Amino acid sequence: MNKKLEKIAGFDGVKGPVLTIVMDGVGLAPDTVSNAVAGAYTPNLDALMANYPTVSLKAHGTAVGLPSDDDMGNSEVGHNALGAGQVFAQGAKLVSNSIESGKMFASATWQELIANVKANASTLHFLGLFSDGNVHSHIDHLKAMLKQAKAEGISRVRVHILLDGRDVGETSALDYINPFEDFLCELRADSFDVKIASGGGRMTITMDRYEANWAMVEAGWKTHVLGDGRQFASAAEAVETYRAELKVIDQDLPAFVIAENGKPVGTVEDGDSVIFFNFRGDRSIEISKTFDAPEGEFDKFDRVRIPKVVYAGMLEYDGDLHIPNKYLVSPPEITNTMSEYMANTGIPVLAISETQKYGHVTYFWNGNKSGKFDEELETYIEIPSDVVPFEQRPWMKCAEITDKLIEALQSGKYKYLRVNFPNGDMVGHTGSLAATRCSMEALDLQLGRILPIVDALGGVALITADHGNADEMYEMDKKTGAPKADKNGNYKSKTSHTLNPVPCIIYDNTDAKERYTVKADGSYGLSNVAATTVNLLGYKAPEMWDESIIEIK
Repeated sequence: MNKKLEKIAGFDGVKGPVLTIVMDGVGLAPDTVSNAVAGAYTPNLDALMANYPTVSLKAHGTAVGLPSDDDMGNSEVGHNALGAGQVFAQGAKLVSNSIESGKMFASATWQELIANVKANASTLHFLGLFSDGNVHSHIDHLKAMLKQAKAEGISRVRVHILLDGRDVGETSALDYINPFEDFLCELRADSFDVKIASGGGRMTITMDRYEANWAMVEAGWKTHVLGDGRQFASAAEAVETYRAELKVIDQDLPAFVIAENGKPVGTVEDGDSVIFFNFRGDRSIEISKTFDAPEGEFDKFDRVRIPKVVYAGMLEYDGDLHIPNKYLVSPPEITNTMSEYMANTGIPVLAISETQKYGHVTYFWNGNKSGKFDEELETYIEIPSDVVPFEQRPWMKCAEITDKLIEALQSGKYKYLRVNFPNGDMVGHTGSLAATRCSMEALDLQLGRILPIVDALGGVALITADHGNADEMYEMDKKTGAPKADKNGNYKSKTSHTLNPVPCIIYDNTDAKERYTVKADGSYGLSNVAATTVNLLGYKAPEMWDESIIEIK
């Protein structure tokens, strides 16, 4: 297949560069007290939406490859769609299908995990995010595997739970723990010993990403593997105690170890098998590296003790680096991405963000591919993120990102550029309305700096988002459209993504805008942005991509 873009006859595209600005976590929602986007002072964004063509894009559910339209979008599948120009079945759907068909349990990896435990009379461990948020994991997948393990004669299982409070309600941990304990009681038998062994908040232990904070992974290793940490009789007791002492939400709860008679009930030992049951890759890679790396080939922290185990992830989290070595379900094969076509066509490209979203404008944008398609044509810039709670510095690194982006624009080197500003998403996840408004105002200042440069260069900007978050900071009553309040009148914070659409603003002050029209159809999703981008550059979109938002006259 010829993977070069074909020129549009009679339309050379814009003279200057085309820039995609991803305002991460910025959705379209009614202007209520819950909406940090609408509630912030954002004169630049307001003017853009008032004066330039703005299309509403679907950014969740089936539009990004998730099982149903009840599923929130997320940054990974959003950037897959933006970069690929197509929709591929994503992790949650792949895993559910594999379980329902029995394919997972027939796989060589599952059989090896089970055989290892039987041969050593050892323990099967499950570790992962403990909720039904369906962004990183789903508790139903865990339950299905526990049932299968019992059916296949495994006698001892331990579950290590990472509490969510981010993709689900911020203090919903007991809503999952208590029914799960009942489920384990029903499953438990003389021949099947199953217990929760350890846990902690997802933003405290284990689930770091992009190597921003390896101390989180170290804390997880000590908790799950070594059994080092504060001991409790049950996971519920741990949650209730920490909440009373620290007044923190689930994602920030400290690590805990379940113990009986002062001894941890579920350390990881030689001969055990371990399954990391998250299906999303970004927060699964580091813990997988820690389990897979042989002695002498790991320098991130002192593992103290390295048990000889069979370890597997739910999916292969990095297809190029083959992390982890073993996995249960093959990830989607994302092909014919925009980056590949641009590289083959000879278009110089820049991708930039700070650490928290750097992988999104590179790895995920490129179809879950590490590295570049062309080392000469592609430049990637990572601005190191601060390792502090995001509500304390809600501006994050947006000014530094803009500094480098403007420098790259003015260099004249790049025809296409893409940038992600993480503010709306990362600060939105904290549940702080005030901080998230501040994050939006900081982002708006950057738009005011960038767009005059785009104009001076005769360029165009596509200003969009990957999913909603900052647009809904409180739990909303679906019937009334008002925030939910407790008996004291206090609103309940929402730390998860939303089901709201996102904007796509076509910022074009060039003569090229006279050569195309923006289509009025309202059924577009994130995958339609790629074709729009290459059209503005003067190229036809490949036939397998979803259609462009613009039509060349």
